[in-house]
Amino acid sequence: MESKFFTFFMEFMLKDWFASIPITVCSVLNLAVILERYLYYQKNRRDISAFIHQLQHELELNQLQAAQATCSRLGGVIGEVAEEGVRLMAEQKEDFSKAFEITVGLVTRKLEKHLAILGTIGATAPFIGLFGTVVGVVFTLDQLGVGGGGTPVVVVGVAKALIATGYGLIVAILAVVFNNVYTNTVKRFDDDFLLLKLLFMSFVGAETKGHAN
Repeated sequence: MESKFFTFFMEFMLKDWFASIPITVCSVLNLAVILERYLYYQKNRRDISAFIHQLQHELELNQLQAAQATCSRLGGVIGEVAEEGVRLMAEQKEDFSKAFEITVGLVTRKLEKHLAILGTIGATAPFIGLFGTVVGVVFTLDQLGVGGGGTPVVVVGVAKALIATGYGLIVAILAVVFNNVYTNTVKRFDDDFLLLKLLFMSFVGAETKGHAN
């Protein structure tokens, strides 16, 4: 059974190149994006519980240089956003919220990079496979009409044609699953950015009220 499936698959790859090449390209892009994003997120993943407490303590003491050093030590995109937030607190208190949102927006773009590729592959790969199956069935029926044959010929022909749909579905499922996983990962980063903004805004707001009084 396994040898037959492998034979059918190799025939599909070689003969039905109009479907096999696009799906294979999608498969390679899939794996490249999945691996690249996984390494990127792992590199930037941080547990910010202790960091938030330390940063809050330094901001309460108005030790902005120490706070920037703490952010720099944390590293990653969260440390980058936090360090920029401390700088904005010192330089742009009145427009802090807008300036901080711009920083977060730029970093979020980095986090979402290439995810559109996974979404596109997840939406199109099944249709490419279905197209290959339709063409395969048409060829099978054409051969049946020209050379004759019975049910076994039709069954084998349809089985070979369905390889294209199966291949497309596997690639699409992989793309959709990891797109969802990585989208949730980006959302968790956004939640951390929101927590930082709330922390910064509490001090910016307090200072603004103090100057007003």
